[in-house]
Amino acid sequence: MNIKFIAGLLLAFIITFSCAEEKKEADANSDTKEKTEVKKTTDFDFNVEQFADIKILRYQIPGWENLTLKEQKLVYYLTQAGLSGRDIIWDQNYRHNLTIRKALENIYTNYKGDKTTEDWKNFETYLKRVWFSNGIHHHYSNAKIPAGFSSDYLKELLAATNTKLEGEAFDVIFNDKDTKKVNQAKGVDNVLESAVNLYGPNVTNSDVTTFYGKMKSPDPKKPLSYGLNSQLVKENGVLKERTYKSGGLYGSAIDEIVKWLELAQGVAENEAQGKALGLLIKYYKTGDLQTWDDYNVAWAGATEGNVDYINSFIEVYNDPLGYRGSYETIVQIKDFDMSKKMSVVSNNAQWFEDHSPIMEEHKKKNVVGVTYKVVNVAGEAGDSSPSTPIGVNLPNANWIRAAVGSKSVSLGNIIYSYQNAGNTGRLKEFVNDDEELRLEEEYGQLADKLHTALHEVVGHASGQLNPGVGETKETLKNYASTLEEGRADLVGLYYLYNPKLQELGLVDDWKSVGMAAYDGYIRNGMMTQLIRLDLGDDVEEAHMRNRQWVSAWVFEKGKKDNVIEKITRDGKTYFNITNYEKLHDLFGQLLRETQRIKSEGDYKAVQALVEGYGVKVDQALHKEVLERNKQFTSPPYSGFVNPVIVPKTNDTGEIESFTIEQPATFAEQMLYYKKNYNFLPEVN
Repeated sequence: MNIKFIAGLLLAFIITFSCAEEKKEADANSDTKEKTEVKKTTDFDFNVEQFADIKILRYQIPGWENLTLKEQKLVYYLTQAGLSGRDIIWDQNYRHNLTIRKALENIYTNYKGDKTTEDWKNFETYLKRVWFSNGIHHHYSNAKIPAGFSSDYLKELLAATNTKLEGEAFDVIFNDKDTKKVNQAKGVDNVLESAVNLYGPNVTNSDVTTFYGKMKSPDPKKPLSYGLNSQLVKENGVLKERTYKSGGLYGSAIDEIVKWLELAQGVAENEAQGKALGLLIKYYKTGDLQTWDDYNVAWAGATEGNVDYINSFIEVYNDPLGYRGSYETIVQIKDFDMSKKMSVVSNNAQWFEDHSPIMEEHKKKNVVGVTYKVVNVAGEAGDSSPSTPIGVNLPNANWIRAAVGSKSVSLGNIIYSYQNAGNTGRLKEFVNDDEELRLEEEYGQLADKLHTALHEVVGHASGQLNPGVGETKETLKNYASTLEEGRADLVGLYYLYNPKLQELGLVDDWKSVGMAAYDGYIRNGMMTQLIRLDLGDDVEEAHMRNRQWVSAWVFEKGKKDNVIEKITRDGKTYFNITNYEKLHDLFGQLLRETQRIKSEGDYKAVQALVEGYGVKVDQALHKEVLERNKQFTSPPYSGFVNPVIVPKTNDTGEIESFTIEQPATFAEQMLYYKKNYNFLPEVN
């Protein structure tokens, strides 16, 4: 599971804490004492550029210079492995994405005509938006990105650069087909109506549930993740899987991934890390889902070392039914100081579980293996880039979480970059009064940090399924992701307003921290996140849905006691919490119900919850929020270019040091990737 950060929205559940660049002493047994050059500027510029609704940022890699050369090689090999699979997410997102991208890039690099026209500027913006979204559908709304120029102009560019783009791949840029990458609407065939390339164009919801309903895991207590690493297609009326593996679908890119993972295994920090990498390599070569589980068990248990990573087909948000994993990688360097400070959360996971308001039969009697670290990102690719999560908890399999445990991380340097990239006056515009503003300014960052820690470490690790109940993707279907994210949010919210946090030394004033957290969550869930939607749109993204249904449910249930009052002042709407204790109780009630829904696999209840509170938008309020937001120039979405780790070799070809270089522009990085990580054909 992961949490995405959207800069400028002041989302209450997002971490925004500072990540100090603490240094560690080099290992006394280091295989080298050579210095590694890191290119730095005195005043690091976190901002790259902005276009449309997007802001591009950059980040540094604190602590890189204190890694040994062997550790730096490990980071380098892992980042190269990640980038080698970059084209996979493009093809997963939409079947024509690679064809379109390569044509647009060829135009961009070869066009010699007039680049001062509005048409060219719109073309350039469109290409940047497509780059950012890893395809022609918006990275968050899933709607097809409007071109902003005519089909005739594109034909002129194609002719001028001797570029070929025709047929459906050309037409779809301008027509009304494949308008949604992921369609989560009620009452439609979600698979058939989704353009995402995880399924063949003629595969239906019924096809998917029937196909996987016949599959039985060898050990029912350890269900395999059927469908995770394949495309399901229908050929001559017969359903079959095309497995992502060496020699299979995406094999040419996967072979490159394996090449770099094998080099990484050769410089692993310890035996456990090396074993996990070996199993990941085996999984990529075979596509065997039992090997995937074996890898996740080994990876979850490999908690020692300074370097870690996420790599493979993991999160299922892009699948309307929650089976298939999107390709993503994140390479991480441990932030020792912040990880030590936050370890208290994972060390007390059992206390949080024992004192949860959920039913006793839904509680885990033995919460195991929960680790929490603050890390600094060294590189990202696939579904994690350019739009990145800021918190991750893996593995996703419920039985592995219960039996072995999980790893939770917060991406410290990513959050630090968001903090230092500038801010807006949106907070002052949407807070109800000076007291709410004071609480947010004094305690908001700490509240956000703790909410993410509780969400990832305690939330996703808490609770258990009833005996005999299937995985949530089977029972809750298209509502599984938003239910799980909302449930984890509720765990964090319930404990944020609790003196236990002060007892553990995490806060000095638990009540003020909790009040700031509650203010921010309701403000965002009821209002500020709406700036990301066009007027008239329903809420479709899983995280946005969960923030709305959580907020709207407690608002409605608290009406009798006026727990949250809706205020109109000078034509503007505000939400004011009048009773934090009662709101805390309401969060507990909803947590109990969401855990029951998950534990029992109650599809009717989750459908009623999400459709009743999380999908429809108050159009009058939405229009007002959009009008109030017009005064702010900062785009609602942010993402990153990645630092480029460049090896320096000696006369024999051995790596002896590295430099870290920062891309000057977004286009510079995208064209660098085009040149160096182009491992898939246009049609796969």
